[in-house]
Amino acid sequence: MHISRRDFITTTVVGPLALGAGAAAAANAAAAGAGSSATAGKRPIIVSSGNGYDYLDAAYEFLKDGGDTLDAAIRVVKGPEDDPNEDSVGLGGLPNEEGVVELDACCMHGPSRRAGSVGGVRNIRNVSLVAKAVIEHTGHVMLVGEGAERFAAAMGFARENLLTQRSRKTWLLWKEFHSSDDWWGPGLAHPDWRAPENIAASDAREQGIRRLAERAADLGIEPEYRMAAVRKVLFPPTGTIHCSALDEQGAMSGITTTSGLAYKLPGRLGDSPVIGAGCFTDQDVGSAGATGSGEENIKVAGAHTIVENMRHGMSPLDAGMDALKRIVRNYGGDKQRLRFMDMTYYILRKDGAYAGVSLWEGYEPGKPHRIAVHDGSQRSEPTIPLFAGASQEFPPFPKVPAERLKEIS
Repeated sequence: MHISRRDFITTTVVGPLALGAGAAAAANAAAAGAGSSATAGKRPIIVSSGNGYDYLDAAYEFLKDGGDTLDAAIRVVKGPEDDPNEDSVGLGGLPNEEGVVELDACCMHGPSRRAGSVGGVRNIRNVSLVAKAVIEHTGHVMLVGEGAERFAAAMGFARENLLTQRSRKTWLLWKEFHSSDDWWGPGLAHPDWRAPENIAASDAREQGIRRLAERAADLGIEPEYRMAAVRKVLFPPTGTIHCSALDEQGAMSGITTTSGLAYKLPGRLGDSPVIGAGCFTDQDVGSAGATGSGEENIKVAGAHTIVENMRHGMSPLDAGMDALKRIVRNYGGDKQRLRFMDMTYYILRKDGAYAGVSLWEGYEPGKPHRIAVHDGSQRSEPTIPLFAGASQEFPPFPKVPAERLKEIS
């Protein structure tokens, strides 16, 4: 029986959200706590998205010993690029709708005031290093597609198949059950876009989950990963990693790398390779980067907006909140649309002050967005949200009883 993701979604409940428009005020009250340092901080310091946490310590020691800031930041993001179990970047990244992994990255080196970017790169794992190579070996700033891949090969980067068996099988599951126009629109900004209907149909939801999980088993997806694969079919991930590094002398750099939106249209570029959107560093002011809804971030040039806000005297927290409010403004404050997107900014000022802010608290209740920080003390802190509650790019994942999960596995 064929069931499209879009049909499945429209027969599920859009769970209640705490649409707290006053969360920004609460965020200011929390500024001295997690996710923000309003006054001058310590140097050296590295901040990254939460998935960089495990790689901060080695990068910090390198930076503390006099290592270059861009090289330090790359040491953080290269870890997830090399991890086949991290499906949002590099090896094992979830592919486009044709089953091909396409990677994007950009970086800015503060001391030399140079930048490099690559987009839509196939068959090359460490596009963070390729973006740096654009700085070092070309007179350009951005290379994309086949040309970027050929450049990387000429620079000695090995071509390899980036699609792991697990990510390939997850894509096959998506391909079999997806709606053929998932990313063909209309998009959130289109006047004809409509939210999934608020229909309670728990039995239909559970049956849909069971059919997907049973097919996942047929495809050979390991029992412990089947429900995760089902989730990725129904809720395509948008994962990315950003890192900014500041040394003791005040030099700083930033980098962002991603495999982009899962099952995207071939050739789609989000904000990660766009300098000024996914990443921006100004040696005189600070650095910022983003993860989340790339299309929305491009429209507000989020990272550049934040750095310019800090140039004009805003704190990292206020600078990030302003960028989030610009996204909200683009939708006239319509939370019926805003709840289906999310954005997280990671902000570092030249004096070591930092902030992590997000449109919503997290993608799931009880699992907040996080910023990873190392300034001599390695830690992970929840971001400060503009709105209370979890975003819902799609309706909540149905809760299948434990005994049913055992049957499926």
